[in-house]
Amino acid sequence: MTQPSADAPAASAVPPVADIGVIGLAVMGENLILNMASKGFTVAAFNRTVSKVTAFTEGRAKGLTIVGADSLENFVALLKRPRKVMLMVKAGAAVDEFISHVKPFLEPGDIIIDGGNSHPADSTRRTKELSSEGLLFIGTGVSGGEEGALTGPSIMPGGNPLAWEAVKPIFQGIAARVDDGTPCCDWVGEEGAGHFVKMVHNGIEYADMQMIAESYHLLRDVASLSAPQIAEVFAEWNRGELNSYLIEITADILTKTDDKTGQPLVDVILDAAGQKGTGKWTSVAALDAGSPAATITEAVYARAMSALKEERMAASHFLKGPEVTPPTDQAAFIEGVRQALYASKIAAYAQGFQLLRLSAQDAGWTLDFGAIALMWRGGCIIRAQFLDRIKEAYDAQRDLPNLLLAPYFQDAVQGVQTAWRQTIAAAAVNGIPTPAFASALAYYDGYRTAKLPANILQAQRDYFGAHTYERTDGPRGEFHHTNWTGRGGETASSTYNV
Repeated sequence: MTQPSADAPAASAVPPVADIGVIGLAVMGENLILNMASKGFTVAAFNRTVSKVTAFTEGRAKGLTIVGADSLENFVALLKRPRKVMLMVKAGAAVDEFISHVKPFLEPGDIIIDGGNSHPADSTRRTKELSSEGLLFIGTGVSGGEEGALTGPSIMPGGNPLAWEAVKPIFQGIAARVDDGTPCCDWVGEEGAGHFVKMVHNGIEYADMQMIAESYHLLRDVASLSAPQIAEVFAEWNRGELNSYLIEITADILTKTDDKTGQPLVDVILDAAGQKGTGKWTSVAALDAGSPAATITEAVYARAMSALKEERMAASHFLKGPEVTPPTDQAAFIEGVRQALYASKIAAYAQGFQLLRLSAQDAGWTLDFGAIALMWRGGCIIRAQFLDRIKEAYDAQRDLPNLLLAPYFQDAVQGVQTAWRQTIAAAAVNGIPTPAFASALAYYDGYRTAKLPANILQAQRDYFGAHTYERTDGPRGEFHHTNWTGRGGETASSTYNV
């Protein structure tokens, strides 16, 4: 840690003027500080590399209610009590390192906030550890990227509820707002609940982005539309029920021309997507909770497939698919893709909220799903008109087991499912991969099927491993075993689920 310079004032001489302090002056940290200052708060700023503090306070922050510090001790001394220290540093070990370095300067009742993309289990651990030392911890998800951080993000705080009232005016003051002025920020729940909700947000974001990419792929390779033509399609879609930030920026992306080649810029961007891990975390959490979230997971796998660029290039010379047959009615095909995107979007969000519900039950959290939809309505990456319908669904039925059962979404899917099926069939016939579309439809069909073939799976498990089964003519929870071969005896394995 950087120590104070020789001529720096003693910590005790620094007046406590700041409402909150932020450690970490990367893009998100700087912009959150500027946002806070613009809303009337005084903010202390610190960075491990102190020259960054100087550059910030003499640059973008000059003349604003932002004060820099050259050491952690002086930084903490600038903070009014209860001191509120917000970490905007890389998730993982860096968060724990800064917590360990700042703790000696704090007192019981002070608050440490982690605003990075931390794993929910880490936030649960930190909440408990710091509580035992008299300190309050908040693990808060912040979504909206650089622009959102500066102008109003979606903020999802969780952790020690005793800290909420102290940070509430600041968080709700800087958050995005919906049309009626309600801030896109509210208390989510205890322990790692805030970061869990942000993680699921990111998982849904993966699915949303992949489904838009699949729509683009179909319009480009089956309907043979150019990038500017697809931009017009997306711009039109954004005026209807698909209105969202991601559709809006996709339309904008498709209009950009590359200065070097004169081609649409998107046509010279390599088809290899990166990822930082939150989508994978969501998929793992879904597996742990036994919550089917195949569309989110397929979106993660799609990025992994895209990363195999060299292998795919080599395989394309040997593995052949069908010739593409252009649609006989291009307008009808484009409308079918739109409807497939909307239906798949409904299924993906249903998976995300189902995961939130089942995980909250396991963790003992009480989540307000309508409030979560509202928090996602503005500022965040998946912000969309569509979220109003989700909030209405949970306002009407707080214990709704699945979004697909809400009357609005029942009717919406029923109205588009023919086009949804036809679009996925057309993709398969033409050799266009649509893993997110197809898995979303499989989820819908699986959820609406009263009798799945899992009876065969359980019979197989009992045959080779004596894992037992329940009967259709008996009560749930009563297990039976059959000696299928006549050689296995009557001893059965104990029953348990991972």
